[in-house]
Amino acid sequence: MEPDFSKGLLTTIVQDADTKEVLMVAWMNQESYKRTVESGQTWFWSRSRQELWHKGETSGNFQDVVNLTLDCDQDTLLAEVHPHGPACHTGHHSCFFNPVEVEKKE
Repeated sequence: MEPDFSKGLLTTIVQDADTKEVLMVAWMNQESYKRTVESGQTWFWSRSRQELWHKGETSGNFQDVVNLTLDCDQDTLLAEVHPHGPACHTGHHSCFFNPVEVEKKE
């Protein structure tokens, strides 16, 4: 099964293959998807820089792909990886470290 790029960029959830922790969310275009499949490491499309981005190219924190799974609409990808280091550019292991309070209604 192949992703549907007709809707634009592919939202990609990156998850640690061993712990199942969500590490980051990024976007792939057709070229970054192709490079990810061919190289076995994550490649993304940087929306801010408007260029291909090989995760770890500058930091050394590459992500080796273990599994890629498409969702039911073929427009979101789950990438299970073995990370070489922190996923977040801030140095945190995961990009998700800012808790948000939720009001619970009874």
